[in-house]
Amino acid sequence: MTTHEKAREPLFHIVKRGGIAWWQSWLVRIVAVLLALVVSGVISFIITGENPIDIYVTMIDGAFGSFHRVRNLLHSLAMLLCVSLAVTPAFKMRFWNIGAEGQALMGGFVAAACMLKLTGTIPDALMIPVMLVLSIVIGAIWGVIPAFFKAHWGTNETLFTLMMNYIAMQIVSYFSQIWAVPKGSGKIGVINLGNNVGWLPNIFGQKYFLSVIIVLALTVLVYIYLKYSKQGYEIAVVGESENTARYIGINVKKVIIRTMLISGALCGVAGFLLVAGSDHSIASDTIGGRGFTAIMVSWLAKFNPITMILTSFIIVFMENGAGQVATDLGLNHAFSDIIAGIIIFFIIGSEFFINYAIKFRSSDKKADKGGKA
Repeated sequence: MTTHEKAREPLFHIVKRGGIAWWQSWLVRIVAVLLALVVSGVISFIITGENPIDIYVTMIDGAFGSFHRVRNLLHSLAMLLCVSLAVTPAFKMRFWNIGAEGQALMGGFVAAACMLKLTGTIPDALMIPVMLVLSIVIGAIWGVIPAFFKAHWGTNETLFTLMMNYIAMQIVSYFSQIWAVPKGSGKIGVINLGNNVGWLPNIFGQKYFLSVIIVLALTVLVYIYLKYSKQGYEIAVVGESENTARYIGINVKKVIIRTMLISGALCGVAGFLLVAGSDHSIASDTIGGRGFTAIMVSWLAKFNPITMILTSFIIVFMENGAGQVATDLGLNHAFSDIIAGIIIFFIIGSEFFINYAIKFRSSDKKADKGGKA
């Protein structure tokens, strides 16, 4: 190697890994979390003067400090996981469904509309099945519209699904004014508070438990569907290469439309569970940003529904714990968001080191040996 060539060789370069063992990938993630805790602790001490250990103890207390907090954590985990399951089939197909927020919101909107308009006109026992079916249908419709345009005319699904979020929000905002209680408040109060028609029943005396069971069942079903079914195989092939899929006889347009029907339908289920299982009302912010957080959950889990249980838990734990920090230590909620953001940033950043390796320039000694050889 000439002196000129040595001078031009970069200090390091990034190469894609061929693959690492599962335990190595999880070791990288664990180290990332530990580093995030150290960095968060240092920043917390500099800004607030609070003992970082007290902050982390408070975070744990905020998530697990009482039965009520554990129950709320499980419910939040289930709702985030449900939306994450919904976007996963589309993402695995490389269809960037950024519209889960709107699809779930429309599912919740229809569920609330049924509670408002059908109570007393249909038997109470039919209310929940009707709400569920209509939520699934409207969620599927909201998902298949951008899929149809993508399949037939090649439109940009990212922008299309994103814009449909705002349409859904405006629809809900419009009817919130019409159905407001009291009139002019712009908010729909708790629906059917007196008779609980359309409310999911408590299981073993526990609120939210039925929602958690339903989401766990959906997790298993989506895992089996993606990993072992023929349609799951077609989704994976289309995601790898549409040209390859067409070459082996897969109808790509059909797969795109079918997959987004499923994705939208699952979002509709999430909206139904939020309205029937916990909120018993509807507002433009009912989904609470879960449609966007679900993107991160799905990607971190590499589209594996079982692994998404863990990634959903991490996100929810950080959010609940950071909120408790703000409450107990008298800090504003922006600070709790800083802590959660730092930790999530490190978790996401760890994926870089799982997928890529940094190769440093060979030393002069090694280079000389190579030249002599």
